[in-house]
Amino acid sequence: MKYLCLCAAALLVSLGCSTTNTVNRVSSESSQVRYSEHEGYEDRFRNLYDDVKNYPVTCTDNCYPPHEDIKCQSSMQDCQYVGKRPKVQLNTGFDITWLGHATFVIKTPDNKQILVDPVFGQFDWPVNWGFRLAEGFNRNLPATLSQRDIMQTDAVLYSHIHYDHFNKNDIETIGNNTEYLVPLGFAEHFPNNGYSINEMPWYASYALADTQIHFVPAHHFSNRIWVPYLYEDNNASLWGGWLIEHDGKRVYFAGDTGYSAHFKAINERYGNIDICLLPIASYHSEESPRWYRKVHTTPEDAIVASNELGCKVVIPWGFGNATWRMGDKTSHSALFRLLHMKQQLNASMPWVVLNEGESASF
Repeated sequence: MKYLCLCAAALLVSLGCSTTNTVNRVSSESSQVRYSEHEGYEDRFRNLYDDVKNYPVTCTDNCYPPHEDIKCQSSMQDCQYVGKRPKVQLNTGFDITWLGHATFVIKTPDNKQILVDPVFGQFDWPVNWGFRLAEGFNRNLPATLSQRDIMQTDAVLYSHIHYDHFNKNDIETIGNNTEYLVPLGFAEHFPNNGYSINEMPWYASYALADTQIHFVPAHHFSNRIWVPYLYEDNNASLWGGWLIEHDGKRVYFAGDTGYSAHFKAINERYGNIDICLLPIASYHSEESPRWYRKVHTTPEDAIVASNELGCKVVIPWGFGNATWRMGDKTSHSALFRLLHMKQQLNASMPWVVLNEGESASF
């Protein structure tokens, strides 16, 4: 009884100290969304383009041969990329740091710091509890930032609400002295603590000083909460990628996505992309191969997409020692496949492969 009273008191104190968030809907005449046509779910979102029936390229045989540029402790597992980086001089003024999985730190030419999909630890509650109970897989912790560096953040961008891209504990770490840019339907997942949240549909834009941040489509889905027969939030919030633009120079973060016509559409609207941050992992499944590829690009899909986007340089992500290996053979199988398919497709554009914690300037 004493414990319950203490918990109730703590809850009342926390509610009394909370500060209401500020939620701003950012939109324009050119913004787009697409809603479900299923009866009773007309308020749910759907992908802008229909599913791909036939992919342009598919690796079928010997997709993971050894490569001298990757050194591993075991077969395609616990690896480091040791190959030479291609020399790329684009004079964009952007600095890119990959912390692991989908988390990037982007420094803009006007000295703004942007965090993309920051997840500094494991899955958020309650999935972390479920993993402990089921003795599930936890990733190695990614590279991180000091609290001082985190406090320099000017904007935080989230691509969608899946647990490996959005963690509420990290919001508390980052704090409320920054702008949060999120897809539509996302703000309700934030704790109430005075956060400034900007919800955006596809092709909406936000000005961060002299930098324009555009929310663009991806071919994916969203869900976070499922209570059997009581509650589900399938596609109740939007998903997408981000295009960061300064003085005509562009960085594109694709978010989780499968291959679709949206890559060509982004190029048609914004032009060629200087720096593309493209996912290459989480496409493998023995039980549901079509589903996994529908919502995650294979390495060869990413190569095709890079051409359609007009990328001048590409940084791949999604693999690595700090990933949960969901939909992957091993920690680095996707990277082995990428290097193999680059050779098979005679991909000429430079791909800059980073290990977690490494940076590149363009």
